[in-house]
Amino acid sequence: MKAAVIGAGTESLHTIYIAQELGQEVIALDGNPRAPGLTAAAHGFAVDISDETKTIETLIREKVDFLLTPPIGRVLTTVGAANDALHLPGISKEATVLCTDKYLFHIRLNAQGLRNCHCYLAGKESGELTYPAIMKPRFGSGSRGIFFLQDNRELEQALQEIGNQEDYVLEEAVPGVEYGVDGAVDKDQFQLILLRKKLLTPPPARQAVGYLSVIPEEEPALIKQVQDYLSQVTKTLGLQDCLLHADLMINEKEIFIIELSARPSGHNLHNLFTPLATGVDMAEEYIKCRIGRSYNYQSKNTKKMMIRYFDITGKVTSVPNVETVEKQLAQAGNQTKLIHWQCNILPGDRLEPVTTGHSLMGRGFFILEAPSEEELQRTAEEILELFALIL
Repeated sequence: MKAAVIGAGTESLHTIYIAQELGQEVIALDGNPRAPGLTAAAHGFAVDISDETKTIETLIREKVDFLLTPPIGRVLTTVGAANDALHLPGISKEATVLCTDKYLFHIRLNAQGLRNCHCYLAGKESGELTYPAIMKPRFGSGSRGIFFLQDNRELEQALQEIGNQEDYVLEEAVPGVEYGVDGAVDKDQFQLILLRKKLLTPPPARQAVGYLSVIPEEEPALIKQVQDYLSQVTKTLGLQDCLLHADLMINEKEIFIIELSARPSGHNLHNLFTPLATGVDMAEEYIKCRIGRSYNYQSKNTKKMMIRYFDITGKVTSVPNVETVEKQLAQAGNQTKLIHWQCNILPGDRLEPVTTGHSLMGRGFFILEAPSEEELQRTAEEILELFALIL
């Protein structure tokens, strides 16, 4: 069979390699002629993937059997349009629009009682609003351009700052603990793969600097609540035959969905952290499903793990290597294991405060396994203290 990957950036490589290992011919499309996935695939096409017509023409000419979706943003709608045009299994254009437009996403779910807050087009609609509130771009992701507002005065200042550059949505900030979700929709049934507790910077950015795996056996009630809630959400959005990730806010009263996108999570989550924590490679299982092989999205033994990004600030004077980190763990006498280490920071680098995913992810990350969340948190801070910094 022949599979096509729409979006051939670095984060597409895992999906391409897995498909090839499973014996599939893969073509890749991307508007950047230097995108690494174009070289990794059997055939690469430099096509503007925001242009649905040109993308669909290429896919028809290549006679593809199914599409693979790596972590991409607003052009997810092209995937839906192509599935519709070629009558391929997977998410529809209508569903991708709901996943990429935060305002329509809210309208659809609010009507079914699945997203209970006030949400408006900033500067274009007004009504009842409780502070604190969040103003964010209507389209896109990456914690960019977010305003955390305490009152009407701050709202007016934010509206003046953004001007007419793009559409924003304004909604109430729901309290609680933030989580990420990796999952799949098998036909039209939602399957939870991993629930991840987020470690966040303070407002206004609230950028994730780490994730902790939630063990189903330790919190069965929470896992069931998330499974049941997202089953309703995915049906309401009309999702089918796709991978997904979502951001949730959970408090004592409710589960509130912040965003959902019908594609895998980026930032070395779907391709590394989630398979390590659950034993489930969601890209691999999805491809197996498409080619008629046995597949299973259910984790049998989720491990207590953390992925932590280097959210340090200052001028770097020295950087620990993996041997130094492992020595630190051995001397500490705890039960934490270093599972993965990837550090791209060099002495002399000036690290600014973390405000967006873009400002953080290129630095690298590490993955730990330990018996408890407390030990993971403590060990991660000890590792970060191994960097010598001048503030």
